[in-house]
Amino acid sequence: MIPKIETKSRQEIKDSQEKKLVKLLKYVNTNSKFYKNLFTKNNIDISTIKTLDDLTKIPVTTKDDLQKQFDDFLCVDKQKIIDFVTTSGTMGNPVTFGMTDKDLDRLAYNEYLSFSCANTTTDDIFQLMVTLDKRFMAGMAYFLGIRKLGAGIIRVGPGSPELQFESINRYKPTGLITVPSFIPKLIEYAEKNGIDYKNSSIKKAVCIGEPIRTSNFELNRLGKKIKEKWDIELYSTYASTEMGTAFTECSAGKGGHHHPEMIIVEFLDDNNMPVLDNEMGEVTITTLGVEGMPLLRFKTGDICYHYTEKCECGRTTMRLGPVIGRKQQMIKFKGTTIYPPALFDVLNDIDCVENYIVEVSTNNLGTDEVLIKIGCTNPEKNIDKKLKDNFRAKLRVAPEFEFYSQKEIQKMQFPEHVRKPITFIDRR
Repeated sequence: MIPKIETKSRQEIKDSQEKKLVKLLKYVNTNSKFYKNLFTKNNIDISTIKTLDDLTKIPVTTKDDLQKQFDDFLCVDKQKIIDFVTTSGTMGNPVTFGMTDKDLDRLAYNEYLSFSCANTTTDDIFQLMVTLDKRFMAGMAYFLGIRKLGAGIIRVGPGSPELQFESINRYKPTGLITVPSFIPKLIEYAEKNGIDYKNSSIKKAVCIGEPIRTSNFELNRLGKKIKEKWDIELYSTYASTEMGTAFTECSAGKGGHHHPEMIIVEFLDDNNMPVLDNEMGEVTITTLGVEGMPLLRFKTGDICYHYTEKCECGRTTMRLGPVIGRKQQMIKFKGTTIYPPALFDVLNDIDCVENYIVEVSTNNLGTDEVLIKIGCTNPEKNIDKKLKDNFRAKLRVAPEFEFYSQKEIQKMQFPEHVRKPITFIDRR
């Protein structure tokens, strides 16, 4: 199912979003203490903001604003909040969001559209390998979206390869929803235990939380590692709690599709101005149709390219490229600018590297230092040299390494109360 708006011309999509923007501005000006104060402080007359280009008249919203002024963002009485969710806190303290019943319906519709992109039908059964607890929005969003689409759901949760395969064998799901780095662990478990995973019912995986493609849409090393062992369809999806919206690939694998009825997206430079179509920029969003906590020009911190040509699937909407990195996580190491995903891609190419944590700190000279803690149960001979050679060949620089067992790194990745594996620690 492709909504009509997603096959319209760029101008028609722009016209539709501008009508929604005018309504949104009136709504937040009436109901949001934060935005009402923002407009007053900056002498903004919202009646003069009628086009998407006019958005540049409004200052951006940041995570710091959300952390410090949660109550001021609420546009409804707290009694109307049905569900409280928080971000994962990977970039600092978690941010809380309040969602109304209407917002949960919007969330379900968003994922309904996203799973439709990933060629999901009522014949599919998905094994949900992410948590539904710990105030996690994503797990609930996937559940609601699949339910609305009419496909089947098996709520297994994360971890435990043994339980995952027991569930696959018993219920015959056709798809997985998982962090992609967990799939090689499933494969390793299957091979060690004589499980014929290649002839299982699984045909595809919707991959969350980590990129599986490079900026030119080829599979990155993690994506290739999965496909070389298990020839299933891989669909990348990008989302965040703040946007309450997902960008999911279609079978063309050329970027996550924008749902223009759900969200306005800008790509901004360091001066909060729009970049050109062929330049990378910080994903900045304005939510549409959100009742509880709508956002205007919220900076996500994620750096991406975007693409505007028509997709072979028939959609004409903008497509979002893989996340190059988070702006705050940019590393300047020995004269080279690097984002953590580039480091991860090199590590994923080394067979004996089972898991890892990248740590960045500041040395005595005030410059960035990179230390990678590697889980390697049976390290190869001269593994330190092999790693450094690989890093120099691909990134021109080589960090320092420390070696641990796979179990020791796993404990570091999953401290108490953490929902996602920690692979990057910034000590600067």
